[in-house]
Amino acid sequence: MTTMALTARVAATADVPGLCAMMAEFNLLEGIEWTRETGESGVRRLIADRDLGVIGLLSESDHITGYFVVTWGYDLEWNGRDAYLTELYLIPQARGRGLGRVALEHAERFARRHDVRALHLMVRQDNLAAVRLYKRAGYAIPPRVFMSKPL
Repeated sequence: MTTMALTARVAATADVPGLCAMMAEFNLLEGIEWTRETGESGVRRLIADRDLGVIGLLSESDHITGYFVVTWGYDLEWNGRDAYLTELYLIPQARGRGLGRVALEHAERFARRHDVRALHLMVRQDNLAAVRLYKRAGYAIPPRVFMSKPL
């Protein structure tokens, strides 16, 4: 099966409308409450402040095919910067052709360029294709339970 080259670049302010459309679809698929009003302000802030992280825009043959979001953290366990791959999305026409693996490689490359020592992610247990993708790429389920609390 032949695939076109998938490229990635850092998203810019001009990309916000297209990003928000894809983010609406991503969050709908994930069952996450999301509104354009609140989502767009977060996207704009992340694009403007690279100290927070990066949004990568994925393209195939000059057509936008998806995006990823990587946000920075710091952890003594990793003796430095860690990061979270908070979103990875491909449009429906780009799925099932091995591009998820390539998109993940782009996200990891962006993280390495920013001296990230560990990249974390969460995936729904019922998203078996994504779980397989991440396991094949070397991601493992940690021995501790990840927990969150809104502040």
